[in-house]
Amino acid sequence: MKNITVKCLQAIESLKDVPDDELQWFIDCGKVIELPAGDAIFRPGDLLPGPFVVVTGKVKLCIPVGSEMQEVGIYESGAIGGNLPFSRAKIANVLPQALEDLTYLQFPLELLDEMIRLHFRLTQALVHVMANRIREYTAFEQQNEKMMALGKLSAGLAHELNNPAAAVVRGSVSLLEHLKLVPDAFKEVISLGLKAEDISFFLDKLISVPPDEKPVLSMMDRSELEDDLADWLAEKRVPCAADLTENLVELGVGTSDLNDIAARLPAASIPTMFRWINSQLATEKISVDLKEASGRIADLVGAVKSFTHMDQGRGKQYVDIHTGIQSTLKMLQHKIRNGNVQIVENFDLDLPEVNAMIGELNQVWTNLVDNALDAMEPNGNGKLTISTGRAKDCVRVIISDNGPGIPENIKTRIFDPFFTIKEIGKGTGLGLDVVMRIVKQHKGAVKVQSRPGQTDLIVEFPING
Repeated sequence: MKNITVKCLQAIESLKDVPDDELQWFIDCGKVIELPAGDAIFRPGDLLPGPFVVVTGKVKLCIPVGSEMQEVGIYESGAIGGNLPFSRAKIANVLPQALEDLTYLQFPLELLDEMIRLHFRLTQALVHVMANRIREYTAFEQQNEKMMALGKLSAGLAHELNNPAAAVVRGSVSLLEHLKLVPDAFKEVISLGLKAEDISFFLDKLISVPPDEKPVLSMMDRSELEDDLADWLAEKRVPCAADLTENLVELGVGTSDLNDIAARLPAASIPTMFRWINSQLATEKISVDLKEASGRIADLVGAVKSFTHMDQGRGKQYVDIHTGIQSTLKMLQHKIRNGNVQIVENFDLDLPEVNAMIGELNQVWTNLVDNALDAMEPNGNGKLTISTGRAKDCVRVIISDNGPGIPENIKTRIFDPFFTIKEIGKGTGLGLDVVMRIVKQHKGAVKVQSRPGQTDLIVEFPING
């Protein structure tokens, strides 16, 4: 077993200025432990032991994330861990596992109070170690929180983009197929020898009807119209009757309209003319679908730019606060729809622009809306109300959900770093801590009001902050 000396401990940067007698007391009170590779010093959920110093070997530090253990760091020779002076930690939340045969000096937990009373320099050195450890762990958890939020947004955004993108691909293929048929259809129409005024009549009757003039039909009316049109087309021996019927129904065309068209055509020309009409209507429908799908993609890309603030500076500027809130809702649309959540926007559109870091505020809206959606998830549906208004010289945003509410005994703790009631892997406990930090950065405040069936998160900060 390795002999630990004062000189060994003074070689450690954190302990180099600690007096010899205090280090010798630390050694005399401690116990040298040898651990084979693969074994753990302690496990998550165990009582956190007193300070320990790694003498030889390496220790891998892991935290539970979902059903897996995620590595967060390595302790090498000279590293100090365990329960340090003035630490509020009681239960271990990390797994320190020996990567290779390990030797470490374990100080007993029950002598920490004596250390604090009698050995100031040693205590001071270990408190400094604790402060550094908290800072590093907080930075890791904050990064982990950002990555989890990014993962949620990315998954939803990928799904939202996939649908219109797939529609664009399908529509493009269909449009190419229809365009290949245009020359033959054109030849057939030319061969009919129609008058110019007749062609103009057909175009005015059926083609290029503005979207706002297309009728909205009930299911029953639509079904009756489909049956009538199908019967008429079958009687006239018009091919592609199923496709043509659907296209005509979209326009609200009835059999009386078809009779008007047929009256201007020789009976033998009706099938040819309606094949051409069907080709034109199908091409127009595909073009409209492509426009809508590509517009949806453009809206989503615009929401991403607005949400991330990627095309603007990171400093404060005057902005309409509603733009960021609506971008956030678009980014979370997949989760909103999956949760069957109704969104109610009670916006005060007379609010002046606010002086804020809009990218950071979008993190606030994301965390608060995402928490509200998680709270309502067990219900299978929900109602999320976002209200904006003015409170003297401040802007006020209230995000309300009709979830189960926050239990009274934890209401004062929800803004504490690392506090969470979500399942392991679903939250780090830093979401509301990030909210509080950003709002304070804007010289504002966050309040919570909750009762069974309703929770309100109220954010206020100066308009001209």
